[in-house]
Amino acid sequence: MSTMINKSSQDFLYQQVVDLIQTMQSSGSLNSGDKLPSLRKLSRQLKISIPTVKQAYVELERLGKVEARPKSGYFLKAIESSFNSPKRASFVRRPVEVRCQSLVEQCYQAVHAPNNVQLGTSHPVMASPPDKTLARIMRRVLAQQGPKAMLYGPMDGYLPLKQQLAQRYLQQGIDARSDDIIITNGAQEALAIALQCVAAPGDIIAVESPTYFGILELIENLGMMALEIPTCSESGICLDDLQQSLDSCDVKVCIFSSLINNPTGSLMSSDKRRQIVQITESRNIPLIEDAVYGELHFNQSDELPMQAYSTKGLVITCSSFSKTAAPSYRVGWLLSNKYEEKAKGLKRALSYSTSLLNQMVIYEFVRSGDYDRHLKRLVQCLRVNKERMLASLAKHFPEKTCFSNPQGGGVIWLELPPGCDAIELFQKSVEVGTSITPGMLFSATGKYKRCARVSYGLPWGDDVEAAIEQLGAFAKEIVNNTES
Repeated sequence: MSTMINKSSQDFLYQQVVDLIQTMQSSGSLNSGDKLPSLRKLSRQLKISIPTVKQAYVELERLGKVEARPKSGYFLKAIESSFNSPKRASFVRRPVEVRCQSLVEQCYQAVHAPNNVQLGTSHPVMASPPDKTLARIMRRVLAQQGPKAMLYGPMDGYLPLKQQLAQRYLQQGIDARSDDIIITNGAQEALAIALQCVAAPGDIIAVESPTYFGILELIENLGMMALEIPTCSESGICLDDLQQSLDSCDVKVCIFSSLINNPTGSLMSSDKRRQIVQITESRNIPLIEDAVYGELHFNQSDELPMQAYSTKGLVITCSSFSKTAAPSYRVGWLLSNKYEEKAKGLKRALSYSTSLLNQMVIYEFVRSGDYDRHLKRLVQCLRVNKERMLASLAKHFPEKTCFSNPQGGGVIWLELPPGCDAIELFQKSVEVGTSITPGMLFSATGKYKRCARVSYGLPWGDDVEAAIEQLGAFAKEIVNNTES
């Protein structure tokens, strides 16, 4: 590498380092998301001073080529100029019945096919799973608790875990007591309980569009109606659209992602989250926040859930450890200081209790500090994967394909060129052992026919790169067939 720096050249040495990094990215020696060598290491390799390398990295950061991360170093960013963001959907201000189960079943079958490259699932924790740590903790819990760990747990959850969660909320400035928290079988059960606490069959439920298809399937099974509020793939819900919808329709409850949207990965500003709570509570409309990705945002500042801005107690928070620790443990929770008694009755009727052993393990995982250390590693890994995925998608997909730029979580929302059908792309992907999630699943009104959700929350490897290249080839084939 040192031979590529010419100290007798008229070009500044730092500019030669800048050119070197860009050349290595173009040639594939460095990939988007890769960590650059430390200042000391590159200084030694190139036989130049540390301040010169530092000046080069600062210039690359100014140019938007690299990103400096506190206590982590410098990372190569994706070439953002090579793609555009998906367009905001049209606004249809009318509630509709939900009919999505058939397509959901097809997608689940594809996802669980053996040896499938699972680009269609949202399991961000699998990018850096804490399986060895959890296994060690489980062995210790079983040794200490013995047969007690095999019993049914308390209906509303293992008290030490509830206290631990309440303490974490208090650290965010949210007044939460352990009695306000109910441990559930994942966030999906928490959402089901929350929705039944505040709505009944036939009621209108306002949802983001696109939104997580599990919410739509839940609304469908409970006999309710969905009212879609279009979102921007970068900043989330438009406040004007929300107010117009609430003024024109008899909305019973809203269900929104409090921080990171699934499937776009958008992050609403703290001011917008505050205003949404003010808008809903001024109309006495309960707000259910889906906060499962709340701890996986890439922002370096603290991001508070909507619960922090509630003054009337009308916000119900639903979350889980499924996206951050272990999907199969099915440990979620519901936080409410107004509807907890009704929620407890529904929990008792639905499943009685959540696995006591799994709750004990998660409690020890959080209490020991291992969970927070794991989160830091996981978020860093997901940021790297995101950069790699964006670069790979931009390289292999048709020119006019648009991609979201997630601010957290583990998925990217893409929009294919006009005339393309994401269902066809989904079907072709299944045939070669890859899964994506077609965009129509995320809408109650059949929108997003050209869209799909692709996951980067998995261990990155040659199989992932090959799957994206194959998907891109299929997408180009669909485009060519449409144009011919």
